[in-house]
Amino acid sequence: MTAPLTPPPPPHEQSPHDAWPPSPGAYSGVVPAPHVGLYGQDGPGMKTEAIEAAVVTLVLAVTGALLGVLWWWLAPHVPLVGDSSDGSWVVYLKDTEGEQAIGVDGTFTLLALAFGAVSALGVFLWRRRGGVPLVVALGVGGLLGSLLAWRVGVWLGPTSDVIAHAKAVGKGVTFSAPLKLGAKGALLAWPLAGLVVHMGLTALFGPRDPDPYQQSYGAPQA
Repeated sequence: MTAPLTPPPPPHEQSPHDAWPPSPGAYSGVVPAPHVGLYGQDGPGMKTEAIEAAVVTLVLAVTGALLGVLWWWLAPHVPLVGDSSDGSWVVYLKDTEGEQAIGVDGTFTLLALAFGAVSALGVFLWRRRGGVPLVVALGVGGLLGSLLAWRVGVWLGPTSDVIAHAKAVGKGVTFSAPLKLGAKGALLAWPLAGLVVHMGLTALFGPRDPDPYQQSYGAPQA
């Protein structure tokens, strides 16, 4: 005689609390990372950053005109003198041992370094988060500003036709040489100063990215 067959146990009814996978808060020590699901992309977006970078580039480039005016105003004058003893005009340096030409380049360099530091500070205070587009704008805008300053200073300075200038003032009369930038490397002073100062300010006072491990895991339970 065989034992009666017992009906199989009813299938386990899954409780709503047993759903799998568990919700992100099912474990007491785990919370979702704050950046997940909040923004589709980091930062304000590439379009906004590109617009801001274009504005910075344009402002710095136009500001170069002010640098050119200051350079023309503060740079030392190189004295020249004309002579026409043999019937043809010749122009000489009045002070052959003078350092005025070096002072012209030095004045431009110091002013450009100051403009670079101030522009970097202004950009940092405007957008503390920084970003690659702003850094590129600092470099490109500073270089364009230096080029404009160079041309503005030369344009405001004495004429480049020194023979005509010597004839106009007369024989033996001292006049100023054209404003000339001998060391073209000074054009890089503004963009380099801007990049270095901005990187330093960002490293010291810029916002810090949150630690993903501290944001994802809570303190261990006892």
